Amino acid sequence: MAMMALAFAISASVAQAEKKDPAFATSANDLVLRGRIAALAPSIDPEEAGRIAEIAYTTGRDLKREWRVVWPPGLQNFLVNTGQRKGGLCFQWAERLLLRLSEQKWETVEFHWAESFETTASEHNVIVVTAKGQAFSRGIILDNWRYGGRLVWGFVPEDPHYRWHENKTQFNRVLSKRVAPAPSPSAAASSNAPAPNRQTR
Repeated sequence: MAMMALAFAISASVAQAEKKDPAFATSANDLVLRGRIAALAPSIDPEEAGRIAEIAYTTGRDLKREWRVVWPPGLQNFLVNTGQRKGGLCFQWAERLLLRLSEQKWETVEFHWAESFETTASEHNVIVVTAKGQAFSRGIILDNWRYGGRLVWGFVPEDPHYRWHENKTQFNRVLSKRVAPAPSPSAAASSNAPAPNRQTR
């Protein structure tokens, strides 16, 4: 019995040692974050990894100004829920990041909607990046809500505060909010041109 207890304690301590707080991105050109994304798989284009880091970082800073974010996040949530701020809930940070990322063309990476403690008051949502075809559990979280617009990142299974699950339905729901690009002037002119007379003799 004592040996079983010891084995359990050792396995628990090893599992805890594998957990660590997400790291702060230091800039839009954070070399560590770029390198970690690129290292997810040999197939990932380093240029795409750099774009992801830049977009994730600048999105957090932009939304912090737009939503007049205050600290801590719970206070911002209160202000949003009482109509004193236009945005700043965790799902709003994730939505805006996903929509910005979706404006770009990606050949070697893909994105996922992640949630933890779903349907509870503690629910949290982030975006996860993986190589194309790679398992969600091997990805990197991109989280702008946790520190009020300061991007933090880390590997999905290592987050000590959340247990992340993928929600493909919500991912598609968010992407359905994308605004279709306006037609070019030439295309608009073509659509307004009178239809040809198709009467036969």
